[in-house]
Amino acid sequence: MIRIAALLFALAPLPAWADAACLSNVAENAGPFRIMKASIKPDEVGLTFIGHSTFVIESPKGVRIATDFNDYVRPRAPPDIATMNHAHDTHFSRFPDPAIKHVLRGWGAKNDTEKGRANHDLVHEDVRVRNVPTNIRTGGDTEYYGNSIFVFEVSGLCIAHLGHLHHTLTPEHLKALGQPDVVLTPVDGSYTLDIDGMVEVLGQLGAPLIIPMHYFGRSTLDRFLGRLGEKYEITRSDSPTVTLSRATLPKVPTVMVLPGR
Repeated sequence: MIRIAALLFALAPLPAWADAACLSNVAENAGPFRIMKASIKPDEVGLTFIGHSTFVIESPKGVRIATDFNDYVRPRAPPDIATMNHAHDTHFSRFPDPAIKHVLRGWGAKNDTEKGRANHDLVHEDVRVRNVPTNIRTGGDTEYYGNSIFVFEVSGLCIAHLGHLHHTLTPEHLKALGQPDVVLTPVDGSYTLDIDGMVEVLGQLGAPLIIPMHYFGRSTLDRFLGRLGEKYEITRSDSPTVTLSRATLPKVPTVMVLPGR
């Protein structure tokens, strides 16, 4: 099981923003998921799976965020905010569209434990976007703070995008993340964290809703779902777009599969 540099990360001091917690807690009451058909209400968040690791998150004020924005799988229109990671070029763009108001890179100077840590805490209209740095493996080496878990706080919900996560989380990571409601999770089991490790991470986070991403074919996805099937409800949407709100978080831990490119 891959556990690179998690302990080393714990020894490094986290910046002041790490004390910030997600706005939300796990909901006690929940209803069914709804497919987005109309404008987003003030207590809702729109979520669309574009494909690979890219989602579009839309706020009630119309702010559009694209995760792991890249040059291969991307939304048709430029978002207001783009977050990126750089383990592979399917997770970032060297030349992002200049129409994007805020481009948040999840890495800094390579292998510099101080300058290399990305530090974002952006408030734009009705959304807050911040990051928690993690490490990535590069061949037989480690690039410290080469990845970021991006956290999106919208309409009282906390959505965490794990990016290209390569190791389990320390208590310092968990404190910085707070309590997520929705976790966008890479489930390939090889290029990112292995399945045992990812199951451990999801247990650490305790989010009521998991949405898989970063898988290569039905067999890869089904292997992950098979591991979570005993503890999580498994649901599948016919649409890549759903509307989420605190009132519609599931009562029991749930994995929701969205179709994407």
